[in-house]
Amino acid sequence: MTVCGSMFLLACGNETATATSNIDSTANAVTQDSVISYDISLVDNKKDPTCGMPVTAGISDTAHYDNKVLGFCAAGCKEEFLKNPKANIAAAEMK
Repeated sequence: MTVCGSMFLLACGNETATATSNIDSTANAVTQDSVISYDISLVDNKKDPTCGMPVTAGISDTAHYDNKVLGFCAAGCKEEFLKNPKANIAAAEMK
């Protein structure tokens, strides 16, 4: 269990949400990647409630909980939080 938790914490900040658009124009394929990110002014927390990373380091996903918008460094952190939000909300350090 300790190994899994350590691996999760090491990997959580490495995920990047991307949207890919492919345009094919007469055999010329162009791929355009854009990174989805959120401004810290849109969230009510100072830290990712799952891993403790400051939201100022970057927010790649959000969730609504108890009439608040929470920012997460990665989709995996959001998924882990949603499994037991009551146990994790204190770590969020609300603004």
